[in-house]
Amino acid sequence: MYHDSRDPQYRTPVGPAKCCASITLRLRADEARRAWLRLWWEDKPILQEMVRDESGLFCSEILLPEHPGLLWYYFIAELENQERVYYGNAADQLGGEGNPCAWEPPSYQITVYDPNYDTPDWMRDGVMLQIMVDRYHPSGTPRRENYPASAQLHQRWDEEPLLQLDAAGDNQASDFFGGNLRGIAEKLDYIRSLGVSVLYLNPIFLSPSNHKYDTADYMRIDPAFGTEADFRHLCRRAADLGIRVILDGVFSHTGADSVYFNRFGRYPEPGAYQSKESCYYPWYHFDRWPEAYDAWWGFPMLPNVNEDEPSYREFILGDGGVMDKWLCAGASGWRLDVADELPMDFLRLMRFREKRKYPDAALIGEVWEDPSNKVAYGKLRSYCLGDTLDSTMNYPLRQAIFDFLLGKSDANALKRSLDSMTEKLPLPFLYAQMNLLGSHDRARAVSVLADCGNMEPERRYRYPRALSPEEYLRGRKRFIAAWKLVCALPGMPCLYYGDEAGMTGMTDPFCRGPYPWGREDAYLTEQVREAALLRNRQSVLRRGKMRLYAPHPDVILVERFDDAFDPAAREPRAVLAVHRGDEDVEFYFNERNCRMSSVTAMWLVKPE
Repeated sequence: MYHDSRDPQYRTPVGPAKCCASITLRLRADEARRAWLRLWWEDKPILQEMVRDESGLFCSEILLPEHPGLLWYYFIAELENQERVYYGNAADQLGGEGNPCAWEPPSYQITVYDPNYDTPDWMRDGVMLQIMVDRYHPSGTPRRENYPASAQLHQRWDEEPLLQLDAAGDNQASDFFGGNLRGIAEKLDYIRSLGVSVLYLNPIFLSPSNHKYDTADYMRIDPAFGTEADFRHLCRRAADLGIRVILDGVFSHTGADSVYFNRFGRYPEPGAYQSKESCYYPWYHFDRWPEAYDAWWGFPMLPNVNEDEPSYREFILGDGGVMDKWLCAGASGWRLDVADELPMDFLRLMRFREKRKYPDAALIGEVWEDPSNKVAYGKLRSYCLGDTLDSTMNYPLRQAIFDFLLGKSDANALKRSLDSMTEKLPLPFLYAQMNLLGSHDRARAVSVLADCGNMEPERRYRYPRALSPEEYLRGRKRFIAAWKLVCALPGMPCLYYGDEAGMTGMTDPFCRGPYPWGREDAYLTEQVREAALLRNRQSVLRRGKMRLYAPHPDVILVERFDDAFDPAAREPRAVLAVHRGDEDVEFYFNERNCRMSSVTAMWLVKPE
C-alpha cells in the first residue's frame, strides 16, 4: 500500500485547497480487492468507496465543503482474504509518505480555506525588525518623573538587565535603560540600511514594567517612551523611508496596577478590584471578590479579562477603540500576544473590524505550534483559514532550523518539516509568516547556536552567561547560515534587535539587554544586511515558488523559481545551500558536483 500526500499522482492538487474545490485522492493497494476513503469533517465520519482507475490505483474524487475548516482522511483496504488494513499519515503527522497499519492510523490533513483569503502584499515582501523600546536607543536623558516610583534606572547603557524575582517567581522587570520612541526615530536610517521594511514594537502603552505586557492604559503611550505625538512622528518618519510599524496588542489580560483593575488605587476612578459598580467589573472573573480572581498563568499582577464581555469587545474593537485609535495614528497592524488564548470569535470579529476600515493592515498572532491545527484548551483551532489571522510567529520553523544546525536532526528531517508547512498552510498565510530566529521570549540565537549548555533554565537559575571567543564564533557562523536560510524561504524574515550586532544571553531578562551601540560585530551586521538586501532586490526570493532538496544528511538546498522557469533549461532562478557539518562534503546537484566547507550558506545559483 502506498500514498504520498505531496505527490500529484496520489493527491491532486497537493497542499491546501479553497472551499468548493475538487480534489482527487489515490491509493496504491495492489493486493486489495476493495478500498474506502475515510473522511472526517467537523467530527463527522464519511466513508466513501474508491474505484480503480486506468492506472490500477484506487481513486476517489471529493468536492470540498463550502466553508473553511480542516478535512481529514485515511484509507481502508480489504484484501482477498477479507482482512482489512489501513493506510494513513506517518507517526509524526507531517504528511508525505504514510504508513500501512492494522489499526486506525493518524489522518492526513487538507486545509480548506476561504477562496477570498489574502494577506497584505507588504508582508510577503517585508523584512521585519523586532524592538523592545526601553532597550534600543535613548533620545535625551531619561526623566525620573516619567518612571514608576519603584523603577530602578541603570546608570550605564552597557549594564546587564536585572533579574529580580517576586513572591510568585516572576521577574519584577522594574529596571529601565531609557530607550524611547524618539530614539528609534533617530536610528531609522540605520534600520533601513539593514533592508528592514517593518518594525514590530513590543508594547508601548502605559505600564509599570519595562516589558509593558501588564498594560495599565491602552489609550496612553508610556511617558518613559514618549507621547502620542512621538509615536505619530515615528510612523511618519518610518513611512517616508518605506517602513511600516506594527504594535503589540496584549488583549487577553491587563495589569493589576491599571486603570481597569486598579488594585493599588493609583487611579482616580474605581476599578474592578475596588468596586462591583465599576464599569470595568464585568471585564474580570472573580471567584471571591476582590482577592480571588482569574489571572494569566496564575500571576496575580496579570488578571485575565473576559473577551466575551460586550463592553470590553467594543472598547478594543469598536470605532474609536484601542485598535482603531492606533491604526489611525499610523500603525500598520498588530501582533497579538498569546493569540491562542483569545476566543476564535473574538479574533474573527477583530479581523472583520480591522480589514473593513484598514484593509492593508496586518494581524499577526503569537502561536508557538503548528498554526493550522493548534489544540488550545482542548479545542482544535486553525488560524490560517482566512477568517482570523494573516500570519503567526513561526516558532516551528525556528526550532526546525536550530535542530538541524545543532545536529539534533538531519537535512531530511528539516526538509520534511518545511514540506509539511507548505502542505498545510495556504500560500497567502505561508508567504506572510513571521519567520523569526530570536525573540524577547527566547535566549539569544547566537547563544543557542553556540551549543554550550542550557540557555533557557528555570528563571531562578538564569544569569548573564558570556560566551568564550570560540563559542561566539561557532554561534555566529551558524546564525549567519540560519539568517540566510530564512531570507531564502517564503515568509517575512524577522530580526530581533541586536542579533545583527552579535548580542548574546540567556532567556528573559538576559535576552533583553540594551543594544550595543559602538560595540557591534561589524562583520555579522554586514552579513545580515547583505542577505536581507539581496532578498529585497530579488522578487523570486520573496514571491517565487520553492523546491527543497536534501542531497546529503548535512546539506539542505532551497530552490526558488518563478512561473517563467523552464525546467528544460535546468537552471533555476536561485539555489541556496546550507551545510551544517564539521567536514567538507561533496554532493551532486543540477548536473554538477558541488563542494562545501563546514557550516556554510552559499548560493549555488545566485539570483539574477
